[in-house]
Amino acid sequence: MPPSPTPVILDVDTGVDDALALLLAATSPHLNLIAVTCVHGNVTLDQVVPNTLNVLHHAGRTDVPVAAGLDRPLVEPPRHARGVHGDNGIGGLELPTATRTPEDTHAVEYLRRTILDAQQPITLVPLAPLTNIATLLTEHPEVKANIERIVFMGGAIGTGNASASAEFNVRQDPEAADIVVQAGIPTTMYGLDVFHQVAVTRPQAEALVATNRPAAELAGRLLLAQMQNYGRDSTLIGDAGALASVIEPNALTTSPHPVRVELDGAWTRGQTVVDQRPHATADREEPWQPPMNTTIHVATHVDHARYQQLFLETVTN
Repeated sequence: MPPSPTPVILDVDTGVDDALALLLAATSPHLNLIAVTCVHGNVTLDQVVPNTLNVLHHAGRTDVPVAAGLDRPLVEPPRHARGVHGDNGIGGLELPTATRTPEDTHAVEYLRRTILDAQQPITLVPLAPLTNIATLLTEHPEVKANIERIVFMGGAIGTGNASASAEFNVRQDPEAADIVVQAGIPTTMYGLDVFHQVAVTRPQAEALVATNRPAAELAGRLLLAQMQNYGRDSTLIGDAGALASVIEPNALTTSPHPVRVELDGAWTRGQTVVDQRPHATADREEPWQPPMNTTIHVATHVDHARYQQLFLETVTN
């Protein structure tokens, strides 16, 4: 018998690439999309929630509960990314408005109940600032026992995008990210180093639109909107790559490393510090650096052609 679908919960700040990930989750036979929670990030929470509901409505997944969470980081005021995702967060596309509303329960409480009630451990896939997830783990640590693992899109070993050293999702709420990497749950960081490798070409996006299948058609329109925004003939599937790694983990190479998030520094706040030194070297140099006391799996290489094919085939079929 084929393995049962992996139960997942997505935590999103629905901009363009979150929408692509939602479409992949909504159409994959290998995932059981239990719920989607929303948080501040690419746009304000007030825009994230309807974007999420509308994308799921377009994909025919009105059965998936959506809950609204926190509207600002733990410490700093929010800064959004409308220049990347457009004023409405989804590249300026107009979608039919979903007729339903989000759950009455706050996302953090909804996560608590859903995880504790789940018949098998949940895989959490945060694709946004980690404010909801950090708050959940801090206020309700009992949920850790029923979380299979966390796969988050965020961080970077090398160059950042929100700053010279920090990736956007982590830089938006560094304190939250540091809480999550220290939580003691099996965690994979799908960072910019692999994020930038999985792309779709203009002919492939146009072919998606031409299918006249709702999920594929919307995916194609979103991809074309990003190409227009950047003046290119290809664009990334972005957050959808992190979700693809849950479906086909063997196409992602990871390595265990101590990781912490830098919380100070004018030039380095929000940097994910990945200690790649040999243990012996790190032990000898301990006086220079406090112990990180946490190890997570950091993505280093991706089979980009496989994840591209996985995305295109899934949203089409």
